[in-house]
Amino acid sequence: MLAHGGGLRYTSRVPPKFVRPCIPTTAKAIPQGDDWLHEPKLDGYRLQIVKDGPGLRLYSRSGYDWTKRLASLAEALARIHCRSAVIDCELVFPAADGGPDFYRLQSAMGPDRQHEHAVFAFDLLHHNGEDLRFLPLIDRRLQLSEIVARSNVPCLHLVWGFDDGAKLLKVAERHGLEGIVSKRQASAYRSGPSRNWVKIKNRAVAGGEPGAVAAV
Repeated sequence: MLAHGGGLRYTSRVPPKFVRPCIPTTAKAIPQGDDWLHEPKLDGYRLQIVKDGPGLRLYSRSGYDWTKRLASLAEALARIHCRSAVIDCELVFPAADGGPDFYRLQSAMGPDRQHEHAVFAFDLLHHNGEDLRFLPLIDRRLQLSEIVARSNVPCLHLVWGFDDGAKLLKVAERHGLEGIVSKRQASAYRSGPSRNWVKIKNRAVAGGEPGAVAAV
Protein backbone atom coordinates (compact mmCIF):
# COMPACT_ATOMS: atom_id res chain seq x y z
CA MET A 1 0.00 0.00 0.00
CA LEU A 2 1.50 3.35 -1.01
CA ALA A 3 0.48 6.87 0.02
CA HIS A 4 -0.31 8.89 -3.10
CA GLY A 5 -1.77 12.37 -3.41
CA GLY A 6 -3.32 12.38 0.05
CA GLY A 7 -5.08 9.07 -0.57
CA LEU A 8 -4.17 5.42 -0.82
CA ARG A 9 -3.00 3.73 -3.98
CA TYR A 10 -2.70 -0.04 -4.10
CA THR A 11 -0.08 -1.71 -6.26
CA SER A 12 0.23 -5.39 -7.02
CA ARG A 13 3.40 -6.95 -8.42
CA VAL A 14 1.64 -9.98 -9.85
CA PRO A 15 1.42 -11.42 -13.36
CA PRO A 16 -1.20 -9.74 -15.56
CA LYS A 17 -4.50 -11.52 -16.07
CA PHE A 18 -7.92 -10.95 -17.61
CA VAL A 19 -9.98 -8.29 -15.86
CA ARG A 20 -13.78 -8.24 -16.07
CA PRO A 21 -14.38 -5.12 -18.19
CA CYS A 22 -16.00 -1.86 -17.21
CA ILE A 23 -19.39 -1.47 -18.94
CA PRO A 24 -20.75 2.03 -19.68
CA THR A 25 -24.30 2.88 -18.70
CA THR A 26 -26.58 4.33 -21.37
CA ALA A 27 -27.73 7.94 -21.13
CA LYS A 28 -29.68 10.33 -23.33
CA ALA A 29 -27.73 13.48 -22.42
CA ILE A 30 -24.01 14.14 -22.79
CA PRO A 31 -22.35 14.79 -19.40
CA GLN A 32 -21.18 18.39 -19.01
CA GLY A 33 -18.08 19.77 -17.35
CA ASP A 34 -14.31 19.72 -17.54
CA ASP A 35 -14.06 16.50 -15.55
CA TRP A 36 -15.39 14.45 -18.50
CA LEU A 37 -13.44 13.04 -21.46
CA HIS A 38 -15.34 11.96 -24.58
CA GLU A 39 -14.36 9.14 -26.96
CA PRO A 40 -15.92 7.83 -30.19
CA LYS A 41 -17.80 4.53 -29.74
CA LEU A 42 -16.46 2.11 -32.35
CA ASP A 43 -18.58 -0.77 -33.58
CA GLY A 44 -16.64 -3.99 -33.21
CA TYR A 45 -15.68 -6.68 -30.68
CA ARG A 46 -14.54 -5.70 -27.20
CA LEU A 47 -11.08 -7.21 -26.76
CA GLN A 48 -8.57 -7.41 -23.94
CA ILE A 49 -4.85 -7.82 -24.55
CA VAL A 50 -2.93 -9.57 -21.77
CA LYS A 51 0.84 -9.47 -22.33
CA ASP A 52 3.22 -11.27 -19.98
CA GLY A 53 6.81 -11.17 -21.18
CA PRO A 54 7.03 -12.65 -24.68
CA GLY A 55 3.64 -14.32 -24.30
CA LEU A 56 0.38 -12.62 -25.24
CA ARG A 57 -3.24 -13.71 -24.97
CA LEU A 58 -6.43 -12.16 -26.33
CA TYR A 59 -9.75 -12.32 -24.48
CA SER A 60 -13.30 -11.47 -25.45
CA ARG A 61 -15.54 -9.24 -23.36
CA SER A 62 -16.84 -12.28 -21.44
CA GLY A 63 -13.36 -13.68 -20.82
CA TYR A 64 -13.21 -16.31 -23.56
CA ASP A 65 -9.68 -16.96 -24.77
CA TRP A 66 -9.53 -15.84 -28.40
CA THR A 67 -5.76 -16.24 -28.83
CA LYS A 68 -6.01 -19.26 -31.16
CA ARG A 69 -8.97 -17.77 -33.02
CA LEU A 70 -6.95 -14.59 -33.66
CA ALA A 71 -3.51 -16.19 -33.86
CA SER A 72 -2.15 -13.90 -36.58
CA LEU A 73 -3.34 -10.81 -34.76
CA ALA A 74 -1.89 -12.06 -31.46
CA GLU A 75 1.47 -12.60 -33.14
CA ALA A 76 1.47 -9.00 -34.39
CA LEU A 77 0.44 -7.58 -31.01
CA ALA A 78 3.16 -9.56 -29.21
CA ARG A 79 5.54 -6.82 -30.40
CA ILE A 80 3.93 -4.30 -28.03
CA HIS A 81 6.87 -2.60 -26.34
CA CYS A 82 6.57 -3.43 -22.62
CA ARG A 83 7.24 -6.32 -20.24
CA SER A 84 3.62 -6.80 -19.26
CA ALA A 85 0.28 -5.09 -19.83
CA VAL A 86 -3.48 -5.48 -19.76
CA ILE A 87 -5.03 -3.29 -22.45
CA ASP A 88 -8.76 -2.68 -22.92
CA CYS A 89 -9.57 -2.18 -26.58
CA GLU A 90 -11.93 -2.68 -29.51
CA LEU A 91 -11.31 -4.94 -32.51
CA VAL A 92 -12.68 -3.38 -35.70
CA PHE A 93 -12.63 -3.82 -39.45
CA PRO A 94 -11.86 -0.47 -41.16
CA ALA A 95 -14.10 0.17 -44.16
CA ALA A 96 -12.95 2.02 -47.27
CA ASP A 97 -13.93 5.36 -45.69
CA GLY A 98 -11.96 4.56 -42.52
CA GLY A 99 -15.00 3.89 -40.35
CA PRO A 100 -15.61 0.55 -38.58
CA ASP A 101 -17.66 -2.06 -40.46
CA PHE A 102 -19.01 -4.63 -38.00
CA TYR A 103 -20.62 -6.88 -40.60
CA ARG A 104 -17.36 -7.19 -42.56
CA LEU A 105 -15.53 -7.86 -39.28
CA GLN A 106 -17.78 -10.87 -38.68
CA SER A 107 -16.86 -12.33 -42.06
CA ALA A 108 -13.15 -11.52 -41.72
CA MET A 109 -12.25 -13.45 -38.58
CA GLY A 110 -10.35 -16.17 -40.45
CA PRO A 111 -6.53 -16.31 -40.41
CA ASP A 112 -6.24 -15.06 -44.00
CA ARG A 113 -8.09 -11.79 -43.19
CA GLN A 114 -6.69 -10.84 -39.79
CA HIS A 115 -4.08 -8.55 -41.33
CA GLU A 116 -7.02 -6.30 -42.25
CA HIS A 117 -8.09 -5.83 -38.62
CA ALA A 118 -7.37 -2.80 -36.48
CA VAL A 119 -7.17 -2.69 -32.68
CA PHE A 120 -8.15 0.57 -30.97
CA ALA A 121 -6.88 0.79 -27.37
CA PHE A 122 -8.65 3.02 -24.84
CA ASP A 123 -7.52 1.93 -21.36
CA LEU A 124 -4.52 0.41 -19.59
CA LEU A 125 -5.23 -1.71 -16.50
CA HIS A 126 -1.80 -3.18 -15.81
CA HIS A 127 1.70 -2.13 -16.84
CA ASN A 128 5.05 -3.78 -16.12
CA GLY A 129 3.89 -5.57 -12.97
CA GLU A 130 1.77 -2.75 -11.55
CA ASP A 131 -2.02 -2.75 -11.22
CA LEU A 132 -3.16 0.61 -12.58
CA ARG A 133 -6.90 0.27 -11.99
CA PHE A 134 -6.83 2.59 -8.96
CA LEU A 135 -5.16 5.40 -10.89
CA PRO A 136 -7.27 8.15 -12.50
CA LEU A 137 -8.30 7.46 -16.09
CA ILE A 138 -6.26 10.40 -17.37
CA ASP A 139 -3.07 8.90 -15.89
CA ARG A 140 -3.80 5.45 -17.29
CA ARG A 141 -4.41 6.94 -20.74
CA LEU A 142 -1.11 8.81 -20.61
CA GLN A 143 0.81 5.58 -20.04
CA LEU A 144 -1.26 3.86 -22.73
CA SER A 145 -0.48 6.57 -25.29
CA GLU A 146 3.24 6.16 -24.60
CA ILE A 147 3.04 2.37 -25.09
CA VAL A 148 1.15 2.68 -28.38
CA ALA A 149 3.55 5.36 -29.67
CA ARG A 150 6.73 3.41 -28.99
CA SER A 151 5.44 -0.03 -29.98
CA ASN A 152 5.32 0.58 -33.76
CA VAL A 153 2.65 -2.11 -34.24
CA PRO A 154 0.74 -1.11 -37.42
CA CYS A 155 -2.59 -2.61 -36.35
CA LEU A 156 -2.57 -0.96 -32.89
CA HIS A 157 -4.07 2.52 -32.49
CA LEU A 158 -5.08 4.83 -29.66
CA VAL A 159 -8.70 5.94 -29.24
CA TRP A 160 -8.42 9.70 -28.96
CA GLY A 161 -10.26 11.60 -26.24
CA PHE A 162 -11.97 14.97 -26.75
CA ASP A 163 -13.16 17.79 -24.49
CA ASP A 164 -16.30 18.69 -26.47
CA GLY A 165 -18.77 15.81 -26.29
CA ALA A 166 -21.53 17.55 -28.26
CA LYS A 167 -19.25 18.27 -31.18
CA LEU A 168 -17.88 14.70 -31.11
CA LEU A 169 -21.39 13.23 -31.16
CA LYS A 170 -22.24 15.31 -34.25
CA VAL A 171 -19.11 13.96 -35.96
CA ALA A 172 -20.07 10.41 -34.91
CA GLU A 173 -23.55 10.86 -36.36
CA ARG A 174 -22.18 12.29 -39.59
CA HIS A 175 -19.88 9.29 -40.06
CA GLY A 176 -22.40 6.67 -38.97
CA LEU A 177 -20.58 5.68 -35.77
CA GLU A 178 -22.44 4.01 -32.92
CA GLY A 179 -22.12 7.08 -30.69
CA ILE A 180 -19.74 8.28 -28.00
CA VAL A 181 -18.58 7.20 -24.54
CA SER A 182 -18.06 9.91 -21.92
CA LYS A 183 -15.73 9.08 -19.02
CA ARG A 184 -14.81 10.83 -15.79
CA GLN A 185 -11.14 11.72 -16.08
CA ALA A 186 -10.48 11.19 -12.37
CA SER A 187 -12.24 7.81 -12.15
CA ALA A 188 -10.63 4.49 -11.25
CA TYR A 189 -11.33 1.41 -13.37
CA ARG A 190 -14.24 -0.63 -11.98
CA SER A 191 -15.42 -3.92 -13.44
CA GLY A 192 -19.08 -4.18 -14.38
CA PRO A 193 -21.60 -1.40 -15.05
CA SER A 194 -20.32 2.06 -14.15
CA ARG A 195 -21.82 5.53 -14.10
CA ASN A 196 -18.32 6.92 -14.56
CA TRP A 197 -18.55 5.66 -18.16
CA VAL A 198 -21.65 6.88 -20.01
CA LYS A 199 -22.67 5.82 -23.52
CA ILE A 200 -24.66 8.20 -25.70
CA LYS A 201 -25.99 6.54 -28.85
CA ASN A 202 -26.21 7.91 -32.35
CA ARG A 203 -29.98 8.22 -32.77
CA ALA A 204 -29.79 6.97 -36.36
CA VAL A 205 -28.33 3.61 -35.30
CA ALA A 206 -29.56 3.33 -31.70
CA GLY A 207 -32.15 0.68 -32.53
CA GLY A 208 -29.72 -1.76 -34.10
CA GLU A 209 -26.45 -1.71 -32.19
CA PRO A 210 -25.17 -4.73 -34.16
CA GLY A 211 -21.86 -5.00 -32.36
CA ALA A 212 -23.51 -6.01 -29.10
CA VAL A 213 -24.98 -9.30 -30.31
CA ALA A 214 -21.71 -11.16 -30.74
CA ALA A 215 -19.39 -9.44 -28.28
CA VAL A 216 -18.90 -12.58 -26.21
